[in-house]
Amino acid sequence: MSLKKIVMSGEDVPENGDRDADLALQTRARTKRPPMYKVMLLNDDFTPMEFVVLVLERFFGMNHAQAFEIMLKVHKKGLAVVGVFSHEIAETKVNQVMQLAREHQHPLQCTMEKE
Repeated sequence: MSLKKIVMSGEDVPENGDRDADLALQTRARTKRPPMYKVMLLNDDFTPMEFVVLVLERFFGMNHAQAFEIMLKVHKKGLAVVGVFSHEIAETKVNQVMQLAREHQHPLQCTMEKE
């Protein structure tokens, strides 16, 4: 919190030199950064690798090489963080991925958790 002494211009300073009567407190509100959320893809044995690459390119803005690398990470390690976003954006991306997976009848899972 920052305190600042302000003397209003045009006002007389009391004869005793006491400026405390003119003291005003100014506070500066500090805004907190919103919590961020990790969006993760989980591996399964049925979703085609090409579909996972498509999802990463379409919803997470990755080029083909990046998407392929992340897809392999999901495949080998069981899951991978594919992005970190504010709550609303993370929730939207999870919903988009899940909707597309359902439309194509793939069991791909996408989740989010607080960072």
